[in-house]
Amino acid sequence: MTYKTGTIGEFMAWTKMVVHDPSLADTAPKRWFDSEATAEVALKRDAVSAEAMVKLLSPENLRLIRTISDKQPESVHALAMIMARKQGSVSRTLKKLVEAGIIEMEKGSDRRLRPRLIARRVNLEIDFTATPGEGMFMTAEKIKALA
Repeated sequence: MTYKTGTIGEFMAWTKMVVHDPSLADTAPKRWFDSEATAEVALKRDAVSAEAMVKLLSPENLRLIRTISDKQPESVHALAMIMARKQGSVSRTLKKLVEAGIIEMEKGSDRRLRPRLIARRVNLEIDFTATPGEGMFMTAEKIKALA
């Protein structure tokens, strides 16, 4: 799949051109990114199916993601304590969230792994007219990493 990188201003200018001439959209890339680095991260995450992403974003896991964002726990153990879940269960969930590009694990000064939210938004696109297995993909937009 092809993509284009550019600024928000460039994307807005292109969008205005397409409004005046919709045929321009036929040959243009359907995905835009702010940088090559963001494109690389998002394209690697395309292997995550729509079905897997929906399962991953269960109410309990959304609460875990929100807790990581709000509480910024210093370790997996601390997160497990906050969530009142077993550390092994939290670790397995975190591994899936890392693979989906939603969080990353940082090494702290004491060498413990600290979960950190890196994607604030996930866009799920499903083509209902595609043959089974085609047309479903997920992109994780890396908007801003939390400090």
